[in-house]
Amino acid sequence: MTKAAPENHAKPVNLRIREDMRILIDRAAKIRGKTRSDFMIDAAYRSAEETLLDQTLIKVDPESYRHYLDILDKPPSGEGFARLMNAPKPWQD
Repeated sequence: MTKAAPENHAKPVNLRIREDMRILIDRAAKIRGKTRSDFMIDAAYRSAEETLLDQTLIKVDPESYRHYLDILDKPPSGEGFARLMNAPKPWQD
């Protein structure tokens, strides 16, 4: 009988990359205090999450959707918006 590997057991992934890319990744990993593998896994994981979140479908009833669109159609206002619009811009002197 073969014992199944636990689901959290790490599996190897082999990649071939150009030398210039490996050097860049190694530099960035060192700055973050990570190994190349950990740095690449973290980056790939974040990218996978973002990709999947971009594909998320949210279903709402017609009334909720209309309310959402009405809010988006209103011009921004309030103290926070005024403060943002009056804040110094980095590209201005």
